[in-house]
Amino acid sequence: MKTKGNHNYYVYIVTNKNKTVLYTGVTGNLKERLYIHNNPNPCSKAFTAKYNCVFLVYYEHFSCIETAIKREKQIKGYSRMKKDKLISAFNPNWHFLNDMI
Repeated sequence: MKTKGNHNYYVYIVTNKNKTVLYTGVTGNLKERLYIHNNPNPCSKAFTAKYNCVFLVYYEHFSCIETAIKREKQIKGYSRMKKDKLISAFNPNWHFLNDMI
């Protein structure tokens, strides 16, 4: 039997310094995930390391991992224009939110 409890999952979007590249991900620990994006393995060939996507501009909170994964896939399917509108509705000036987490 599964126990019910509060769980935290996040769908997030990070960008590079010039806000030209977006990466959408899902995680159970947003603060830790941002740390990993900001401190990649030197040999990493990950998208976020390659394009220096380390600045958080958007996130959503979920209590169910399945719902979070579904939302991540939905956002990944959006056009750049639709992602820009989503971010702007949440964070109109596209401030980097890393220090708020």
